[in-house]
This record gives sequence, C-alpha cells and structure tokens, in this order.
Amino acid sequence: MTLYLLLKESQKVWFFSGIFIGVFWFWWIALSLKHYGYIWAIPIEILVISLIYGVLFWVFAWGAEKLSSKLTLPAIFFKAFSLLIFSYIHPFGFDWFKPELMFIESYLGIEKWQYALILMASALSIWKKQLLYLFIILFAYQPPLTTNNVPSDEIKIVTTYTSVQDKWNEALHSEQFEHLFKEIDQAIQEGKKLVILPESVFPLFLNRSETLLEKLEERAKQISIVTGGLYWDGRTPRNSTYIFTDNKITVANKVILVPFGESNPLPDFLSNWVNKVFYDGAVDYVASEHVIDYKIDEDIYRNAICFEATSERLYEGTPENMIVLSNNGWFTPSIEPTLQKILLQYYSKKYGTTIYHSVNMSASYVIKNGTVIEL
Repeated sequence: MTLYLLLKESQKVWFFSGIFIGVFWFWWIALSLKHYGYIWAIPIEILVISLIYGVLFWVFAWGAEKLSSKLTLPAIFFKAFSLLIFSYIHPFGFDWFKPELMFIESYLGIEKWQYALILMASALSIWKKQLLYLFIILFAYQPPLTTNNVPSDEIKIVTTYTSVQDKWNEALHSEQFEHLFKEIDQAIQEGKKLVILPESVFPLFLNRSETLLEKLEERAKQISIVTGGLYWDGRTPRNSTYIFTDNKITVANKVILVPFGESNPLPDFLSNWVNKVFYDGAVDYVASEHVIDYKIDEDIYRNAICFEATSERLYEGTPENMIVLSNNGWFTPSIEPTLQKILLQYYSKKYGTTIYHSVNMSASYVIKNGTVIEL
C-alpha cells in the first residue's frame, strides 16, 4: 500500500517522503555524537540526513516527469523504476536503505525481480485504473523456508552489556575481562566446542597484550574462541576478529569500515578537518583488502564485524555460515539493533547463510534462512 500510494504522488510529496524516511529510518546515526560531547550537533546531523533523502526522492520524481514528457510514457513507470534502483544508491557508502526490507516478514519475496513485480503491478493498476492488475503481485509469492529453530548445542554466543564510556575506561578493564573469561570457562564446563564474543570486547591492541593472549590460548586448548579486539601492526590500527583454534591464532581484519565512524568517506582535506574537530584527531582504521573465511572443526565461517555484515560484498560466494561480532552501544537505545537484525534476515534469506551474531548492548541471536532464532 505504501508503494502504491507513493507512486501516485507529486514531486512535493516525494520530497517530504524522503525527508521523513531519512528521519525515521536513520535518526539513530546521530546518537554517536553524544559520545564525543557534541550533543548540540545531533539535530543538525538528523536534518542533513533527512535533506539528503528528501533531495534524492525529489530528483527522482522530477526526473520521472521530465522523461515522461520526452518519451511519452507515463511518469508512474519511471517512478516505479526509481524505487527499484534505490537499493543501489548508498550516500557516503551507507547502504542500509532497501525498500524491499518491508517484505522480509511477509509472504512476498525480497529478490529484486520480486520487488520489481510488486512495483509493476502497482504502476499498472494506477495507470489503467484497474485494481485487477494487483493480482500480478501473487507471482512474487515466496513460500516460507523450513527452519530447524534449535541453535547448535555446541556453540555458545555471548551477549555483553558494556556502555561505550565503560568500554574504553581502562580502570574497568580488569573487571570486564574477568567477566569474559568466566563466560568462556562456563562454555567449557557446558561442553561447548565454540564460544563467540562480541566486537572489540577487548578494547586494546590484543596482539600486543601477552598476558591476555596467554589466557585465551590456554582456554583454547579446550574450546575454540572467536572474539573481537583491536590489532596494531606498528603502523595502522584495525578492528579485528581473533580466532583461537587448533593451537593457533588467526586474525581476520575488518573489510568494510563504517562511514565516518571508522573511516571518513570525504575527500582528504575535509576528512582531516572532520577527524580533527569531531574525533579528537583520531586516525582512521584501515580495512583489509579481502573477505576472510576461517575454519573451526569441520565448518567454514565468513568473518564479519558489525556494519560489514549488512553489506552485499560480504556475501560473495554465498557463504554457508557467518559469524558476526557487533557493538551496538554507540546507538542504543534506538531502532538500530532492530534494523540491523532485519538486514541480516534479508541477506540470510537471500543467500541461505546461517548467521551467528554476538552483540554488545543488545540481544544476540542466530538467523537461519531469514528466520531469527532467539537465544
């Protein structure tokens, strides 16, 4: 119904639709500014985001009208095409706006061709003023996928609730680390084969901490451990996953960085100014060039850290399993964890990937065939 009504409307309505989509879909992005002491900038950032989407929607509606007058085709079809390609438009590399996400919990499919059928049916019914064309939508029907809703008994997925302020408070690290080792020890007592901890739960350069590495290696003799931590090679910082298994340590660095949060997508002269003013001169993280898979026992897992798990690139090759480590503390309380979960459902359903998601500051879960299995 939303798409049907939007297709009928004018450029002005499209502009304000973009404005409100920008606000209600992405308002939470600005919450990260409070952790840097810029609460005053939160409404400004929300306004900028809303204007970006407002202008994008207006441009597409305006372009549809122009093309219609030149090609003698109804503008409604160009508007439908605009909504189809919106999934490929990623301002500053942020690709969380996908209109087809509204069908993730429905009987309609989320593939592009199914979304195109829904748009075509809506456009035809409006153009011909005949609701019977809406029956075309039936061809976008997606039978529910059967899922065994029982997570593996051999895997323990840990959820932590450490605020951003506490996470980077070195005085609290000892207590935090003690809790993490208790979780690992409990997993060993329960006979688990793998324990997964959230993103950067060790908020230091773990490869430079011999004491922590020794403790993790000792426990890894009894259980495989996947945990988040920082990595420093003497030149560049990285947000990484550490895998302790088979008497060895594997480091999988992040491939896709969060725009502005970890890497500034602006030109260098602006990027340096933004980092200096808003991020205390912090240096951008550096991304790894290649997507990384690693093996635990007989299973292959695709490595993903938070934001990158919601990017199409991480699903190249259709991985069977993916371990995702996240820290949602920057954006809670907000809708961000829910939107993240819906995006992971989308990719799990599209690629058949089973996702094991360990999270800080919101609940962890498993997603199989697009179905969320709460822990």
